[in-house]
Amino acid sequence: MSLLSHFDHPVEDAQHTFRRILKALSEPGVLVALPHSTGWQPLNPATTSLLLTLVDQETPLFLDEFLNSDTAQQNVRFHTGAPLTACNRTACFALFSPQITEKQLADCPAGNELSPEHSVTVIIQTDSLHQGTPLRLRGPGIEHDRRVAPCLPAVVLNYLLNRPVAFPAGIDFLLTCGGNLMAIPRTTHVEVC
Repeated sequence: MSLLSHFDHPVEDAQHTFRRILKALSEPGVLVALPHSTGWQPLNPATTSLLLTLVDQETPLFLDEFLNSDTAQQNVRFHTGAPLTACNRTACFALFSPQITEKQLADCPAGNELSPEHSVTVIIQTDSLHQGTPLRLRGPGIEHDRRVAPCLPAVVLNYLLNRPVAFPAGIDFLLTCGGNLMAIPRTTHVEVC
C-alpha cells in the first residue's frame, strides 16, 4: 500500500480549499488555485484537493478507467473513506479524463425537477483551462458575461451548449488542470463566442 499525503496543513488547507471551491461555483468561469503539494497519480493536484475536501464515506465516487489506479484508490479510501463505485449512475461524484464518452456522460444522473439533489457532480481533468473553444458564460454569479476557453471533451462541450435537462435538474461540472479549478454549474448558460 502506498499512502501519500497531500495537504501540508490538513485542517487549514481543507478549509481553504472548501472556500475556493465555493468561490468557483458561485462565480462560474473564474479560475481558482487550490492548496496542494502533489497529486495522487494519475490525479492532478487540484483533483486530489477536491476529493480530500468534498468526498467522504457517504458520497460514492466513480473513477473512470484512465484515472483509476491502485494509488488513487488506496489514498481515496484511506484519506476520505469514500466508497468507490464501478457505476457512475450510483455516484455522488464522478471523475473523468478527457476521454469521457457520450454514454458515460449520459449515464450520469441529472436529478429531476422534484429532486435535483440526486444529480452527480462531474469532475473533468483537462489538459488546459485556457486553450480550448472560446465560450461566453452568463447567469448567476456573472455580472454581464464571462469569457473562458477550457479544453473540454467534445461530449462535455455539446452537453453544456445543449443542456438536455431543464433547471433545477442538471449536472455541475468542476474542471481541473494542475493545481487550478474552474466550475460551470447547471445554472450557467454557455454559448460559443
